[in-house]
Amino acid sequence: MTLLPALAFDLPAPAVATPAGAVVGGETLAAPSALARLSAAPYLICHAGFLIERLAQQAAAPRSHLRAAREQKHFDVAELFAFVCPARMATPTPAGFARSLGVDAGATDSETLLAVAEDLLLRLSSKTYPFLREAAENAHFLARANWPWAKSVLQAILKADAKLEVANFAPGLNVWDRIEEWEDDGTRAEGTQMPVSQDEARIFLTRILGRGAEARTSQQDYAASATHAFEPRQRREINNILLAEAGTGLGKTLGYLSPSYLWARKNNAPVWISTYTRNLQRQLDQETARLVPDPQERREQIVIRKGRENYACLLNMQEVFGRLTATNARSALMAALMARWARFSRDGDIVGGDFPNWLMPLFSDTGTDGETRNVTPSALGLTDRRGECIYAACPHFKRCFIEKSVRAGRKADVVIANHALVLHQAAIDHAIGVAKTEEENAAPGGLRRIVFDEGHHLFDAADSAFSGHLTGLEAAELRRWLRGPEAERRRGRGLSERIGDLLADQEQAEKLLKQVLRAAAALPGPGWTRRIQSGHAEGAAETFLTLLRQQVLARSEAAATNSLETDCLPLVDGMNIAIEDLVEQMSGLQRPMTGLANLLLKKLDDEAAELQTPERGRIEAIARGLKRRGELMVGGWVSMLKQLQGEANALFVNWFAVEQAHGREHDVGFHSHWIDPSVPLANAVLRQADGIIVTSATLKDRPPDVPDDWSNAEARTGVIHLPYPVKRVSFESPFDYVKRARVIVVTDVNREDMDQIAAAYRELFIASGGGALGLFTAIARLRAVHKRLAPGLAKRGLPLYAQHIDPMDTGTLVDMFRAERDACLLGTDAVRDGVDVPGDSLRLIVLDRVPWGTPTILERARAEAFGGNAYKDMVVRLRLRQAFGRLIRQQDDRGVFVILDPRLATRFTTAFPPGIKLDRLGLVDAIDEVRRFQVQPN
Repeated sequence: MTLLPALAFDLPAPAVATPAGAVVGGETLAAPSALARLSAAPYLICHAGFLIERLAQQAAAPRSHLRAAREQKHFDVAELFAFVCPARMATPTPAGFARSLGVDAGATDSETLLAVAEDLLLRLSSKTYPFLREAAENAHFLARANWPWAKSVLQAILKADAKLEVANFAPGLNVWDRIEEWEDDGTRAEGTQMPVSQDEARIFLTRILGRGAEARTSQQDYAASATHAFEPRQRREINNILLAEAGTGLGKTLGYLSPSYLWARKNNAPVWISTYTRNLQRQLDQETARLVPDPQERREQIVIRKGRENYACLLNMQEVFGRLTATNARSALMAALMARWARFSRDGDIVGGDFPNWLMPLFSDTGTDGETRNVTPSALGLTDRRGECIYAACPHFKRCFIEKSVRAGRKADVVIANHALVLHQAAIDHAIGVAKTEEENAAPGGLRRIVFDEGHHLFDAADSAFSGHLTGLEAAELRRWLRGPEAERRRGRGLSERIGDLLADQEQAEKLLKQVLRAAAALPGPGWTRRIQSGHAEGAAETFLTLLRQQVLARSEAAATNSLETDCLPLVDGMNIAIEDLVEQMSGLQRPMTGLANLLLKKLDDEAAELQTPERGRIEAIARGLKRRGELMVGGWVSMLKQLQGEANALFVNWFAVEQAHGREHDVGFHSHWIDPSVPLANAVLRQADGIIVTSATLKDRPPDVPDDWSNAEARTGVIHLPYPVKRVSFESPFDYVKRARVIVVTDVNREDMDQIAAAYRELFIASGGGALGLFTAIARLRAVHKRLAPGLAKRGLPLYAQHIDPMDTGTLVDMFRAERDACLLGTDAVRDGVDVPGDSLRLIVLDRVPWGTPTILERARAEAFGGNAYKDMVVRLRLRQAFGRLIRQQDDRGVFVILDPRLATRFTTAFPPGIKLDRLGLVDAIDEVRRFQVQPN
């Protein structure tokens, strides 16, 4: 194949991955030889970070070989795609890029890779390519950084416009000056309360499904039932809540979107749709194309909302780019590709939005310990996680992605959010006297109509939202926010730098500021981790954390997770005095923080006629930050500490923990959780809204001999705490599980012998010919199996992907797995709860053992409160239901679900669909059954 002969491109031969190595320059090589070739010369490849890391794993090569291959100047099509098609979704494989571009795949991956490169360069050579001059600026900048693609890219651009004088161009990274400004067109008028009838919902659902769509009575009935949540209140103290279980394949997403969208349009009021993860938000957004086909109208009517830490901050980007471009050529390329994404992005969502998650692993690095470390946008400082936003005082305020999202959300008919954001919003709405940010005021009138999809996760989301944590990292971050960076090469500004000039000649305010900064010295300072480990604490917080760590290490048992933990009581010697000192210090910090916030707010009132908009923005932002951190964070810590001094609150469970990662301590802290987080969920969320739908395919437990048990669903969603009844509906899955699925329990594999477990996975995956998902209850078990499993599958030509091992995020790995018929994927909880792989790409699931709850102090307390073994059994059944639910995703799917654990008691088997065949077999017979089931006719 010849690439654009008129432009005379000189590209190297392609190198593409195989399960056992790579095809390099047309020659099939084992991993060691392939890695040596890639170290010696540049090739046309697809995603260097992924390809080279996998070859290094297969070859067990020295890390120096890995580094040499990475440092080679390869022509990486993933980099070219990110440059030419920023903010476009694609799976980072030759076939995945081809699908995204609409390019016909070649007979081999090598040919496809060449076709993709040709198409990308042809796009740049078109006169209609958007922002052509900016692309030329970026390419010229990257040419100076010796980017391999720069010459070809510039040649293609000059073919589109030969008059561009590229030699005089600036870098073109100043995207903060080029994004269109948002316009503030006022607040939304208060909506009405007209209901949506069941017939209206049915008719609209039929319309959006389109002609020829399968008529599913259960989906129509589900949509009709969902209208209950959109009826007007009849009494102030009673609202409309619907619990709706909808079996897999029913079509619940469009079932609840239909009345939601109708009600929003009819009443000029928003409906918030909340799901559990960012990936599910993206899937929901894709479904809304049925509601509003026109992309521009859809952007106006349907908006994705996330916490501000998910969006790129242009001010931070300006600072980070300056540092990256001065570091090295790879960092300069990273800055350029992120700048191009920001220019094309729909909304600036850099964590799971249209930012390609596979981009950052291109710039991963390997440490001396052999661990591959991926950089992230938040770790680079590109998001606003640090709480330093200065709002209207920012020079990029009128182009800010976060502000644009907030304003779009105010006008949208449907807001697609996640449980964390919605529960945070609800908690702030429910808190008395706490100043809210503009984002938290983005739902006019509060959260009035909400649909909680993936409702079985509400309990865990509430547990996170309403818990308290006094940890070294959180306390050190508060100190940095107040006092600014106190170590060299740390970025950021302290409170004095942010508002010191606004307090000039205000003696009382300056006095309070000094008190805040002085009191903040009691918090952990730079180097706190080293000091508490060595016993040389400085300040009240470090002293407390040192004793806390001492207590954990003295009393904790072997960790089942990455956390060592112990009960708080009885306290070790000296801890009572440390707590008294810390309570005094934290109270002494909270008072001036609150006082300073009040003075700043008073200044807004007193000087309303004099303050300019930027000054008002700075004052409002700092006052909110002080109040929030003083009242909610520091005040919460004081309340937690006082529990240790007196009688414990029976509603909470407290513990001390040392968090570990890669065998090293990274945090130490005191944790306090509601034993039943559905209590604050009911008070802050369920009671406040006018109407709520809580829906899931696995909302109910299925205990033995209880055919229709709603007690678990009512308890875990919080409706049990309401003094009035809620409506409940349940719809079975339309799939014929009895005909299309099997469950096998393997009885003769030792679940603790990783050699036996890995051999079982290998033979079962081979028997199914791939299309297999391996689920694990612990990361360590996944790693142990992967090491033993990979060589055997490679010999059979079966691709293997693994969460926590491959340098890709989970969503990208699932996309890669979904795109191949015979691939295999290993994963843990995130994969069990979020994989949607319809079709032949998933036909076998193997679970390593019965998914018991993690034996933590929190789970122990909940088991004691919620029924002991009955609670533990419920957790197992729900996890099994979730895992099995990944197997059959559409009408023609077939599959086998295998559990490598004979402990699966009969009381757990009710988690599976009624009537499904369940066999207890030895491994050899299980392998034969998997093989036979794969070849049986439909």
